[in-house]
Amino acid sequence: MKLSQLTYYFVLIVVSSALLISYGLDLWLGSNVAILLILQLSVVVVALSFHPRWVYVIALFEALCFNFLFTVPRYSFEMFNRNDMVNVLVFLLVAAVTSKLAELYRDQQSRLKQEQLRNSILLSVSHDLRTPLATIIGTLSTLKEYMDKLTEKEKAELFNSAISESHRLHQYIENLLQATKLHHGVVVPKQSEQSVVTIMHLVVERFSQQQSRLHLHTEDRLPLVSVSSSLIQQAIFNVVDNALRYSPADKPVTISVKSLDTDNKTPQVIIEVQDQGIGISSAQSETIFELFYSVDAFKRNDSGTGLGLAVSKGIIAAHQGTIQSVPVEQGCLIRICLPGCCETLAHGKGGNVL
Repeated sequence: MKLSQLTYYFVLIVVSSALLISYGLDLWLGSNVAILLILQLSVVVVALSFHPRWVYVIALFEALCFNFLFTVPRYSFEMFNRNDMVNVLVFLLVAAVTSKLAELYRDQQSRLKQEQLRNSILLSVSHDLRTPLATIIGTLSTLKEYMDKLTEKEKAELFNSAISESHRLHQYIENLLQATKLHHGVVVPKQSEQSVVTIMHLVVERFSQQQSRLHLHTEDRLPLVSVSSSLIQQAIFNVVDNALRYSPADKPVTISVKSLDTDNKTPQVIIEVQDQGIGISSAQSETIFELFYSVDAFKRNDSGTGLGLAVSKGIIAAHQGTIQSVPVEQGCLIRICLPGCCETLAHGKGGNVL
């Protein structure tokens, strides 16, 4: 397992700090036991954070440093004191045991997370499948029993209700399937150059009953994006659907699409979706993209599953893009960044509003 650059620096800081503290203790107390305890603490930190094989490397390195810096004769790898030899052997033994215990702890935490995920899926499925199904069954039962007594307007309302709940059920199942694929790493987008303007219009058209609340603004000229159109549509749909759900019914949701030139000469396409709801805290800005996380669901009478934004993040990441929550004064703003294509430009409609 290779260490990332950030991880490498972290390990370097931990080990360097332990050696510096040990050197100070050696000057102050002259106690090898205290030094070994500090070095052992650094081993524990590494063991709890990284792969066990690195723990053995760090433990061996620190044992050699202890021998070279703190035992007689100093600045030599020779060791004559029996107590020092025993201390080093005990140090290495404790490091090995610590590494194994840390590995068992991580495995236990991983199994716990898997169990929590399974429980969340079961709870979500039991609620979010049952609710629209109950509505559809109730609506169709009413139509069957009272068809002759209902006015045309009442029939139309019941049919529209059943259709709306059917779409909601379909979207939930799609998100659940995508979440499962993303969790197992089997989503491989079939990408082709697409107009982001066309994609945005297709997304907006899916909100047939709430199009009046969606305000879409695009720049005149936008780079094409290399994406799987169906997957990106689903990702953006989830973000817009989330914004509509959390925004007051009489308030619009603003969608803006623009391009951004970067230093590496690869343009970025920026999609921003802003609602007019109560917003989220800075602590929730990352958590909202986790599976089955729903912001103040009960307080806000939200029927959201906590799947949508997690699926969006997975799809966007599969396209080498990013998605994040951006702090704003009113509501919540979700920003999606996708790499654009340098060669070709798509024509948009500046200031277009739907």
